[in-house]
Amino acid sequence: MSDYIVEAVEMHKVYRTARVEVHALRGVDLQVGRGEIVAVMGSSGCGKTTLLNCLAGLDTIDQGDVIVEGQPLHRLSDRERTALRSRKMGFVFQFFSLLPVLSTVENVELPLLLTRASPTQARRKATEVLSQVGLADRLHHKPAELSGGQQQRVAIARALVNDPLIVWADEPTGNLDSDTSAEVMDLLVRLNQQRRQTFVLVTHDPGVSSRAHRLIQMKDGRIL
Repeated sequence: MSDYIVEAVEMHKVYRTARVEVHALRGVDLQVGRGEIVAVMGSSGCGKTTLLNCLAGLDTIDQGDVIVEGQPLHRLSDRERTALRSRKMGFVFQFFSLLPVLSTVENVELPLLLTRASPTQARRKATEVLSQVGLADRLHHKPAELSGGQQQRVAIARALVNDPLIVWADEPTGNLDSDTSAEVMDLLVRLNQQRRQTFVLVTHDPGVSSRAHRLIQMKDGRIL
């Protein structure tokens, strides 16, 4: 098994419309080590989110290879890529994406129920992970009853509930104030140390990038 959990080789991504082609990624080479926290920074439109989506198999590439856990994503069917994400990946986004009609614990257990875990097993695991992120006393609160930082902790718990090998985070603190952002990063660093999970974070926030093991700077679809 490679020391790298994710590898990209000469990765190109082009978005095409009837009138224009946008070269979002231009020959990107990248390796992410197991247990590493990597921050990706750059100006708006430089390709950060496209990079994350292509590495995670959420978007296809036009040229090159993306290899996750030794598996080239382009050789997998859509169903196989979906299964790989559900087993080995977690996702955290800027706007939480919690279902407002569900309680905290119901939001977190949902990914397990979708993979056909038993309701008892899903509830036990969701409760355990929420305790790890400091929300054991908020299990039955709805998202609207939580602060922004608490909602992001729920989103992180949901990303971790299936014990993923790698967590992708797109602006995970972008909707939070500076103090709450620091608390969220404290949590991610602690989880990385305790669980040895890999985190790839797209961010504009120097406070986030300073906590990463490595910073990747992008410009015009390339890694500088």
